[in-house]
Amino acid sequence: MNAERRKKLEAIKERLTTLMGEASSLGDELAELRDEEQNYFDNMPEGLQGGVKGEKAQAAIDAMENVVGLLEDFAGIDSDELDTAAE
Repeated sequence: MNAERRKKLEAIKERLTTLMGEASSLGDELAELRDEEQNYFDNMPEGLQGGVKGEKAQAAIDAMENVVGLLEDFAGIDSDELDTAAE
């Protein structure tokens, strides 16, 4: 790889590292919100859990859980893989 492309690759790696940090932070915030919603659901009377409010709460919990997982996956990318490309 020539010097110009290597320099561009390093800039991309720096941006990726920043994005990974943001993804981790967002994942933590969303996980906290998901936990609050789960607590809300868990403390509902059983009759409400099976009703519309409970279904909406569970759908929100499931959606947040999916996104938390995606953010964790993104935050866990091994940006050192790009070092191989720079060689």
